[in-house]
Amino acid sequence: MFIAGYIEKPERGKDIILTEKGRISNEKFFPTLEEKRLIDQYWKNKSELRKARKKANSIIDDSTSTKAVEIDENSGDSDWKTELIDQLKKFSPGKFESFSRLLISKMGVRIDNQRGIIRSGDHSIDGFGYFQSDEFRTSRVAIQAKRFTNGSVGEPEIDKFKGVMDSFNAEYGIFITTSYFTDQAKEKAVVGNNSVTLIDGIKLASLVQKYQLHITPVQTFTLNDYYFEKE
Repeated sequence: MFIAGYIEKPERGKDIILTEKGRISNEKFFPTLEEKRLIDQYWKNKSELRKARKKANSIIDDSTSTKAVEIDENSGDSDWKTELIDQLKKFSPGKFESFSRLLISKMGVRIDNQRGIIRSGDHSIDGFGYFQSDEFRTSRVAIQAKRFTNGSVGEPEIDKFKGVMDSFNAEYGIFITTSYFTDQAKEKAVVGNNSVTLIDGIKLASLVQKYQLHITPVQTFTLNDYYFEKE
C-alpha cells in the first residue's frame, strides 16, 4: 500500500504502480515495525472515518439525503474490510475458530470433523484437514486461529503451534489471526520441514473477498479522469 511506500498513490482509472521500494522489497520482512505502525494508524483512521460517516448519515434529514458525503478514494473497498476485522475481533474464540475452518475449507482443504474441532486449550489445534495437490498428493494440514484484539503474534506462538503440528503428523500448517505477525514469527514459520502459512488481518479480509464468504457484492462505478477538470 502507498502508506508504507510500496506503491504510488492510486489515481482514478489508472493502474497501480510499484515504487522502487515495492520492486526490490522482500515480502518476508513485511511489515517492519515502522510500517506496521503506519498501517495500523491508516486502518484506525479508516475505522474512525467510517464510524463518523455512519453517525452523520443517521442524522441527515430526508430532504438533504441526496447531498454527497465527502469520502476519500477507495474508501468503499477499505471501509467494509475495516468493519469485517472489527466484527471478527468481537467473535467468541469458538466462533472465530469455526469461521477459520470454513474459510480454509473454501480454499480447498477438506476438514476432518473428527480431529482438531473440539477445543482443548493451548495444547491442541483449531482445525485439521487434508489438501490434495494437482499431482494427487494428499497433505495433512493443521489450522490455528487466534482472535487478537491487540498485540501481535510472535515467535513463541509459532513455535508452540509447530510442536502441536508434530503430534498430529501435520506436513504443514495455517496460522490465522486478526492481528499481524512479527518478523521473528515470519522467520520461524519457514524454518524446518513443517512450514506454516501465515494469514494476518489484511490477508484475511482479502481472502473473505476472494471467496465471498458471507458477504454480498455491491456493484458500483468510478468516474474516469475525463469527468474531472484539471486545476
